[in-house]
Amino acid sequence: MKKVILLCTLAILMFACKSTSVTSTNTDRKAQVAMKGNWVISSVTYPGSQYIKVNSFQIADSECFVGSTWKFISNNNKGDMALTKAGCSSFSSPITWFVNKDGQFILKVLDAGIKAKKVREGYILYVANQTETSFQLIDKIDVGGKMTDVVYQFQKN
Repeated sequence: MKKVILLCTLAILMFACKSTSVTSTNTDRKAQVAMKGNWVISSVTYPGSQYIKVNSFQIADSECFVGSTWKFISNNNKGDMALTKAGCSSFSSPITWFVNKDGQFILKVLDAGIKAKKVREGYILYVANQTETSFQLIDKIDVGGKMTDVVYQFQKN
């Protein structure tokens, strides 16, 4: 059974959307254990960032994610995230996540009281440059017909 997830981003008055599917649900335990703990997003970068706005995870402008805190619990694939940047709307939510054998980071942002299996939408990003103290999650978005990487840089807190 293929799971299809629709991701959309607003960029310069035009919509950029992508439809992706999870290709593997076999987990990469080593990558997951390395993510265990508390993290902060130190930067969000993408080419042309002065010209386009990215609405990350359909929550807020990507710049609002700089300084956000994330907790990853690797033994049950749960955690939470919180946006607290001044000038941005505050947001916090429980999450579920896993890293599959294809290097894909699968994320679901949960509403309070809703079980993960009831949430039908999520996000697929790619894990890159993983060390003991940092890693990147890379989202690939279509901006005007050109694939663009949005890079979320995580630092161990």
